[in-house]
Amino acid sequence: MIAQKMPSISQPPKSILHIIALLVILAPISSVNIPFPSDFQWGASTAAYQVEGAWNISGKGPNIWDYLTTVKPDLVKNNDSGRVADDFYHHYPDDIERMKTLGIQNFRMSIAWSRVLPNGTSDQPNQAGVDYYNDIFSRLIDAGITPWVTLYHWDLPQALNNFTA
Repeated sequence: MIAQKMPSISQPPKSILHIIALLVILAPISSVNIPFPSDFQWGASTAAYQVEGAWNISGKGPNIWDYLTTVKPDLVKNNDSGRVADDFYHHYPDDIERMKTLGIQNFRMSIAWSRVLPNGTSDQPNQAGVDYYNDIFSRLIDAGITPWVTLYHWDLPQALNNFTA
């Protein structure tokens, strides 16, 4: 048998086997009963750049990550980018139904401001972006899921970065 090095807690798991191994190692810790406040809200969360994809359609402008991963793709491991990501942009109706099936009651998400304000200013909003987020909010509420919005999650419209640089 070949011994394998287990990832440290500070390294992200690289496979489902690593996740299972970490759960086995951490199982004794999980037996500690640390109560959460009765009003604690459980849910799921995402960040727009990490899940939406659709980086250059429906009027979305580039954000600082789109720019960085185009100009210096080698700065990100495997030259990864959010161009496709999980493609939540095209699959959110099904994803919301899955959340409902799983019993998720709260969904924290961020807004890609470059989708709503492609030029970085409120004088030229992108109606397709506004409609997209309004539809997500409506579907979440109809599914009994409360949307929680993070207004800024590190994806500044590139137009604003150009203005301030």
